[in-house]
Amino acid sequence: MKPFLILQLRPETEASDNEFEAILHKGGLGEAGAHRIRLDQEALPNWLDLDQYSGVIVGGGPGCVSDPPETKSPVEARIESAVMSLMPEITARDFPYLGCCYGIGILGLHLGGEISKARFGEDVGISDCSLTPEGRADPICAGLPDRFEAFVGHKEAVQALPPGCAHLVSSSSCPFQMIRHGENVYATQFHPEADSDGFELRIKIYGNRGYFPPEEAEDLVALCRAAEVHAPELVLRNFVSRYRRA
Repeated sequence: MKPFLILQLRPETEASDNEFEAILHKGGLGEAGAHRIRLDQEALPNWLDLDQYSGVIVGGGPGCVSDPPETKSPVEARIESAVMSLMPEITARDFPYLGCCYGIGILGLHLGGEISKARFGEDVGISDCSLTPEGRADPICAGLPDRFEAFVGHKEAVQALPPGCAHLVSSSSCPFQMIRHGENVYATQFHPEADSDGFELRIKIYGNRGYFPPEEAEDLVALCRAAEVHAPELVLRNFVSRYRRA
């Protein structure tokens, strides 16, 4: 099987490692089925050829594509530039792509959509999501109930559906929770890989990154521990199952 290219944007090793293990587990992948690149530590190789992969999965991260360039650290700027460099080929070829959280900003920015903190950025917590009619018909949403809860936490969001996109999942707090460009290019605002333990870890790691007042951390941890969030992982599982190829 050709591996999936897993691009990670988190510069915090504990968070990055946990996310990678979650993507493998929820996607039904072994390590042999994934080529992991931590973009905070290494550049995309010059020899990288999408034909060597079954698909591309982009993880989340603390950065925001809508932040002014002068406010981004050199690492954040380099990470964003690396992922953006792949998007013209991915969308032109309709190559299988799943962008999680940060990845929806990357896709939306590339397509010329409005990505900002104007209205729909989400506090850390749980969002009540709903499938749209197009979502019910989409194979990557197969098995998802019409309504499901998902872990969220991102300061920016897609403000309007980008050109050429289908709207698959919505929520009252953030309308564009999952979109598709073409037939094979997907992105989610929610975290399809996250579970209670993983989100608790992120709350502790990112407690001083402006996602929430630090004094609310324990309440958010309690919320995560009490949550029963399982449906979103089907997005990862379906994506891997559909695009796995020799």
